[in-house]
Amino acid sequence: MTISSTPDLVGFNTAQGCVMPGAHREVISGVGATRTLKAGESGALCLLDRASGVVYTLPDPVLGMEFEFHATVAVTSNAYKVITNAASVFLTGSVMGGSLTVADSGDVFQANGTTHVSVSMAGSTTGGLVGTRLKFTAISATQWAVTGGYVGSGTLADPFATSDRKS
Repeated sequence: MTISSTPDLVGFNTAQGCVMPGAHREVISGVGATRTLKAGESGALCLLDRASGVVYTLPDPVLGMEFEFHATVAVTSNAYKVITNAASVFLTGSVMGGSLTVADSGDVFQANGTTHVSVSMAGSTTGGLVGTRLKFTAISATQWAVTGGYVGSGTLADPFATSDRKS
């Protein structure tokens, strides 16, 4: 059997659905301190893989666009951040926080959709430890829906921020 090196386009909204044998997604890793994502990278798994932190900036939201983030290295300085590309683009949704200190686990934090523009995880109470996983889906031209969970330590704190997008 010969496997084509030319990718096929797969449609959506069909009654039959679709089957994609051998499909795989792009993995973005080793990006340094900052990385601005491109619309064409929608669907990618972005690794949080730098102990001294990474800041990812989301592109202009286009309905249905998605990015997923996964921590493979615990952040030990600075922070892992995912920020919107403009002060008029907001986050909505929620994330579940889990603490390595079992008695402190089980908090839910909510992005309000009107003022939150970033998620910042500094490696302890706000998350950023190995196993943290967040998904961002564009639900309008001005909002990203966030789901997932973060792994932290100690008494957990809200990772969502309303200002200081690029620090």
